[in-house]
Amino acid sequence: IRMKIIYPLQHAEMYAAYGKSTGGGILMYGPPGCGKTHLARATAGEIQANFMSVGINDVLDMWIGNSERNLHDVFERARRSTPCVLFFDEVDALGASRSDMKNSAGRHLINQFLSEMDGVKSKNDGILILAATNAPWSVDTAFRRPGRFDRVLFVPPPDRTARGEILRVLLQGKPVEKIDHDWLAKKTNHFSGADLKAVLDAAIEDKLKEAMKSGRPAPLTSKDLSNSAKRIKPTTQDWFGTARNY
Repeated sequence: IRMKIIYPLQHAEMYAAYGKSTGGGILMYGPPGCGKTHLARATAGEIQANFMSVGINDVLDMWIGNSERNLHDVFERARRSTPCVLFFDEVDALGASRSDMKNSAGRHLINQFLSEMDGVKSKNDGILILAATNAPWSVDTAFRRPGRFDRVLFVPPPDRTARGEILRVLLQGKPVEKIDHDWLAKKTNHFSGADLKAVLDAAIEDKLKEAMKSGRPAPLTSKDLSNSAKRIKPTTQDWFGTARNY
């Protein structure tokens, strides 16, 4: 990400010397809830660029030809707003494998997507096209050709250190008492960031039930979060179980 959009803007003369353009395409994949969307937002924030998040509902239309037109308009807005980070979440819904498709409308949309990424009629200089998917095996192989999503990055579940930091962020501004973040990180192996948020939400609900009876709120403790974590199954395990088939 730094080589494609951040450094080119900070060291434009070096990139110009090599004739290297700014932007390109990066496909991020991995289990849900592990920060792919946060990475895209952080990229735009770091370079103070425009950030355009594109969802399925922004593109797909029931009328033939409208979906392709909507996708073209998205790219045109990005070209007028450079530097820009164009983020496609759940890109497998827009760029599914054409061999799996039975209708021609879906194929036309993918061809339009590929054409826009190639910049056939307009240049894409200054646009970083980031895409995220939980199912990279469903994305058409043509997207991974050089010049399109030529970098494919695995975004793994957070490690122990990262889980401790995520818990620190989630607990900010909440009543806590003697929280051992590292101990909790050890107890939550394989948990994604979203799973950790679910652990905290469940612990808070338990505390609220107690507060309704006692009439006063009590602070969260490490034990509260540990008990909550025992009831929640990490969602990343199901993803790895599916990914092994591919």
